[in-house]
Amino acid sequence: MKVINLGQNPSALNSFIAELRDVHIQKDSLRFRTNLERVGRVFAYEISRTLSYSDKDVATPLGVAQVATFDTPLVIAAILRAGLPLQSGLLDVFDRSESAFLSTFRKYGKGDYFKVFADYCTCPSLEGKTLIVADPMLATGSSMESALNKLAEEGGQAEHVHMVCPVASRYAVDQLLQRLDDRYTLWVAAIDEELTSHNYIIPGLGDAGDLAYGGKR
Repeated sequence: MKVINLGQNPSALNSFIAELRDVHIQKDSLRFRTNLERVGRVFAYEISRTLSYSDKDVATPLGVAQVATFDTPLVIAAILRAGLPLQSGLLDVFDRSESAFLSTFRKYGKGDYFKVFADYCTCPSLEGKTLIVADPMLATGSSMESALNKLAEEGGQAEHVHMVCPVASRYAVDQLLQRLDDRYTLWVAAIDEELTSHNYIIPGLGDAGDLAYGGKR
């Protein structure tokens, strides 16, 4: 697996991440969602640089221009519910992509032990396509692994998988590096070093789903 940390190079992306983390700005759920969409557009542009391109003729009012556009068929998957604004930003750039949706959740046992389940998934065929999975937070990597397995079960094997997770923990990155091969690329904007005993990222940004859409019972 390849890891690309866009936050290591100064850009407007870091300003969006700063606002996503800011406890005061987070009170505005519309701005939180908007910032996730902005982040999605930035990642989409960077991912577009990795796709396959060919020259195509484009008719203009005065002639024909040759333009190199990408040929790679894409599927963009959102892990519900926090992944929806991030997926929306990715779709703003990759507007002809197909979409997939799935939910994952933790079920806790004794102490801090938990198991992740993926209980809902709708997905087109992934055969011969590139898959982009959108989830704002990558805490332990367990939810991402469950999501990848469920998507493969429903849609088949994608040729390549890009995981877009703006804020990740060092632990999760290390876990996925051990388990995923070179068909996978992890895109992040920040890697935080700590997890709480309940596996929440520190400093992180809180519960992205609640911040985007409100709390839950």
